[in-house]
Amino acid sequence: MTITTAIVGYGNLGRSAETLIKAQPDMELFGIFSRRTELDTDTPVYPVDSINDYADKIDVLYLCLGSATDIPEQAVSFAEHFTTVDTYDNHKQIPDHYARMDAAARESGNVAVVATGWDPGLFSLNRVIGASLFPEPQQNTFWGRGLSQGHSNAIRGIEGVRFGVQYTIPREDAIAAAKAGRGSEIDGKSAHLRQCWVVADEADQDRIRDTIVNMPDYFVGYQTEVHFISESDFQRDHQGLPHGGHVITSGTLGASKSTVEFALDLESNPDFTAAALVAYGRAAARLAADGATGAYTVLQVPPYLLSTKSLEDLLREDV
Repeated sequence: MTITTAIVGYGNLGRSAETLIKAQPDMELFGIFSRRTELDTDTPVYPVDSINDYADKIDVLYLCLGSATDIPEQAVSFAEHFTTVDTYDNHKQIPDHYARMDAAARESGNVAVVATGWDPGLFSLNRVIGASLFPEPQQNTFWGRGLSQGHSNAIRGIEGVRFGVQYTIPREDAIAAAKAGRGSEIDGKSAHLRQCWVVADEADQDRIRDTIVNMPDYFVGYQTEVHFISESDFQRDHQGLPHGGHVITSGTLGASKSTVEFALDLESNPDFTAAALVAYGRAAARLAADGATGAYTVLQVPPYLLSTKSLEDLLREDV
């Protein structure tokens, strides 16, 4: 079947989702719903206030919205009219988000796949699988090398900083310790290096460096590097949105030791997050077509529903 999709929200994630949907052999993009009237796209654009008028034309609605306020405030109202998929990433609030989306989707007869992406998302799935293999698992999650939006914003808020970014980078000694089964020795601060790249006048650099490394809640307690570079180097080397990380689980199985690792190296965080979002949209459409209702996380969705291949082909080729 051809899955008719739509996007609400058109930031980095929405633009990546648009590109990936158009590349799918079993999907078509009905349109983009936005508060803005003019977008740089050839896809039809509709006012988000009119979205419910199109409920009978759309199989899956991708919620390409921010997790800070947009998804908590708007997702339930979308689930009341559409089968939805989101990338909500506030880990502590996911149980509450799941419960609210489950109630709305069940009431309306829709499916809501929540918290897709890579963490939460694929990392969540691999944490559960890895931990399930060992009687006493030791598990560590490392994030990066990745650009941190919040930490970069904090740097740019310092007086005298013209441009600035911060990358979170897993420390190689911490990864080696996790693989060797010594993960209990590692905490979040000892596991990661914070690397800052800043454009500022030379006269301000000592003050800016001191402000960064002593900034509470952001850099204090971490190994932090501050590098000052030219504006031309910054514009050349620091315009991307890379990310990635590792989930490492180790343990003893009888008399032997084993380690399981899942790793991602992403040139574009929005592109990869959108890839997971789009794939789980395929699963959401299939669940809905089979009569399922309510909320699902990646832990509940059978993997074969993500594939463009049939179950029979997957059994023949990949099992």
